[in-house]
Amino acid sequence: MAERRPIESWLTDMDGVLIHEGVPIPGADRFLKRLKESGRPFLVLTNNSMYTPRDLHARLSRMGLEVPVENIWTSALATAQFLGDQRPGGTAYVIGEAGLTTALHDIGYVLTDTAPDYVVLGETRTYSFEALTKAIRLINNGARFIATNPDETGPSTEGALPATGSVAALITKATGQAPYFVGKPNPLMMRAGLNAIGAHSESSAMIGDRMDTDILAGLEAGMETFLVLTGLTRPDDVDRHPFVPSNVVDSIADLVDRV
Repeated sequence: MAERRPIESWLTDMDGVLIHEGVPIPGADRFLKRLKESGRPFLVLTNNSMYTPRDLHARLSRMGLEVPVENIWTSALATAQFLGDQRPGGTAYVIGEAGLTTALHDIGYVLTDTAPDYVVLGETRTYSFEALTKAIRLINNGARFIATNPDETGPSTEGALPATGSVAALITKATGQAPYFVGKPNPLMMRAGLNAIGAHSESSAMIGDRMDTDILAGLEAGMETFLVLTGLTRPDDVDRHPFVPSNVVDSIADLVDRV
């Protein structure tokens, strides 16, 4: 394997890396503090499209983790940027929360259920039969199907919750139309994030807890990857995949001295 360039920029997932079930992971505060002191570009990424960067900044701050709003990149922002590039000033029927609707409003999209250009599916805790039925009928009538991320489940203190990927599968089964997923592992989200902070993949690293999204996204974007074992992936899971991370560490605390 060719020797990589020194790491000048860091991208890190949020859930399972910095926090777990609403509690900071030991070492996360020190890692973020070291990043800010170093002056190196960095982003905290999440496939969760429910919250705006300002919401996430406030939530993290209450946990003692200080991440500036401009250093937060969500699948909702990536989806909005993608749609703005593809069809400026378009229309969309949205199933999702404020993080997604705000991002689409900010690029000038009109949210409507009357012959929209797109049906956009994001994360929500209140999926309704009525909304899903409307989405299915709109797609059958010609709307293009977009989803913020392919995650099938999400974490909660009570256990796994159905997430965007699972609901997208239901819509696909009913329409025969698979969505275009913008979030991780799509390298589009990673490249857009790198561009946002003026970073280059050859000198950037991606930290994540999921092989199928975080590590795959970093790999396909040409970045060095660090798998942490504080989230969904267990050590025995790594060899089940046809690709491997560049590095495996116990937690974010092991990377403080790498910054």
